[in-house]
Amino acid sequence: MYALIVPASTLFVLLAVVMALSWWEDHILSTSPTEPAEPPIEAPFTPVAPAQLPQLFSIDTALTREDGGR
Repeated sequence: MYALIVPASTLFVLLAVVMALSWWEDHILSTSPTEPAEPPIEAPFTPVAPAQLPQLFSIDTALTREDGGR
């Protein structure tokens, strides 16, 4: 009978440990105040112009040039 209790209770023990650590983290380790003294200062947003991509050489223009591509 004990051979069935240990494997069945392992998941519940792990769940209890995780919940206890979560409670400990929230209540014991939380030393920071709930509200910051000053709101964080945000930098003004300045949109950046999109980068210009170089024009790629097109095969169609080389094939359709009037001088025969020379």
